[in-house]
Amino acid sequence: MSYVLPVPATPSVPVTGRGERFAVRRIFCVGRNYADHAREMGHDPDREPPFFFSKPADALLTDDAPLPYPPLTADLHYEAELVVAIGRGGSDIPVERAPDHVWGYAAGNDFTRRDLQAEAKRLGRPWDMAKGFDHSAACGAITPAAELGRLDHGRIVSTVDGVLRQQGDLSQMIWSVPEIVAILSRHVALAAGDLIFTGTPAGVGALSRGAQVVVEIDGLAPQRTRVI
Repeated sequence: MSYVLPVPATPSVPVTGRGERFAVRRIFCVGRNYADHAREMGHDPDREPPFFFSKPADALLTDDAPLPYPPLTADLHYEAELVVAIGRGGSDIPVERAPDHVWGYAAGNDFTRRDLQAEAKRLGRPWDMAKGFDHSAACGAITPAAELGRLDHGRIVSTVDGVLRQQGDLSQMIWSVPEIVAILSRHVALAAGDLIFTGTPAGVGALSRGAQVVVEIDGLAPQRTRVI
C-alpha cells in the first residue's frame, strides 16, 4: 500500500536488558489516584471513582532525553508515576485476570502545564493542551512483569536537582493496577502496546529551565529528565 505522505515513525520505549523496544499504541492516564495528591489538588478521594485522560503516543519522551520547556506556560509541573505496559488486549477484563494483560512496568513522569490545566478546569474545558503537549509523557525503560511479578507495593519518589520532592508507596494507590486495567477496559478495548500512567503521590511542583527531575520506583530503572 502507498501513502500520500511518509508514514510516521512508531513511538516506542526501551526495554531493560534488551535491544528490542516496546512499540506504543496509546497512552492513558489515571487522574488523582493517590489520596494525598487528590487532597493537595482540592478534591475528596473518598468520593471519586477513577477517571482517565489521554496523551498522544507521539508525546513520549524516552531514553532520558531532555525536555524543551513547553510554550504557553509559566507553571510546568512534574508528576512521578508508575507506568503499566499492556501486552494483551481485551474488553471488560475481570480484575482477577487483569495481571495477565500486563507486559511490564516503568517509571514515568506526567508533565503538566498546570496553569493551562487550572484555566481549563475553571472554564469546564478539556485538559488536552495542559496534559498532551509535545514530550509530555516521559517514560523510563520497561521491565517485563515476568521478571517482577505483580508490582503492588514499593517506594515511588521524585527528586529535583537532588532534593526530595515526592515520596510515597505504590500500595497507597486508591485504585490498584488490576483495578485500573479492569475499569479502563470497560471504557475502551485495550490492546497490546497501550501504556497506562497510574497517578502521582503528593508533592507535585513547578520546574524551571535547567532543572533535572528524577523518578525512582523500587525494582525499576530510574527515569531522568533535564528541562532545557
